[in-house]
Amino acid sequence: MSIRAVVWDVDDTLFDYTSADRAGMRAHLVAEGLLDAFGTAERALALWKEATELHWARFAAGQVSFEAQRRDRVRTFLGEALSDAEANDWFQRYVGHYEAAWALFPDVLPALDALAAGYRQAVLSNSSLTVQDRKLRVLGVHHRFETILCAAELGVSKPEAAAFHAACTALALAPHEVAYVGDHPDIDGRGAAEAGLLSVWIDRDGARTGGDAPQGPRRIASLAELPAVLGAHTRFGARSTFR
Repeated sequence: MSIRAVVWDVDDTLFDYTSADRAGMRAHLVAEGLLDAFGTAERALALWKEATELHWARFAAGQVSFEAQRRDRVRTFLGEALSDAEANDWFQRYVGHYEAAWALFPDVLPALDALAAGYRQAVLSNSSLTVQDRKLRVLGVHHRFETILCAAELGVSKPEAAAFHAACTALALAPHEVAYVGDHPDIDGRGAAEAGLLSVWIDRDGARTGGDAPQGPRRIASLAELPAVLGAHTRFGARSTFR
């Protein structure tokens, strides 16, 4: 097996979405005078996470648009029947605080540098191109990728094989020539493996699954391990020892 390209997930893989979301929502609730309404900050953040996961799943399943899932997250979180304009405005005020907390994980730039000479690189995200294109520019890594593909524009989302195959097609490579790196064990890890790509699951803290690795993906705890995983499939044809 010869790996010629690496395709990346963005949120919680390159970009520390969870930390930015928590910091941004906490700052937003303080600015809105809403923090005390939820009892504790942790309860508020937990409810926001639940609303996000609920409506993101509806978007991923093609049930609502990207913009609609944002509005519905606000309505569910606040428990109010807001108009579209009211929900949009509330979400955009949150976005200002969220963007102020944007940051890459510390292992990202060294990994991108280490792979630059030997591998083509691209992005496949379950978000929207409008969101991720700007995010990658602000974070200073947009120029690292040949192409950026997102579910909102593709009309298909991970873990569907068609999403991963769209990235391979954009690179004019077969699935077995492409590695996919993502943080979710099923959406990214198992999805990429079942689509025929070399699947690499970045599991930085083991918190999502309690340490149990899904079948198929190569599990790593840091992107510093990625060159060795790719090298095992490029230079020697041996299976990776990382689990």
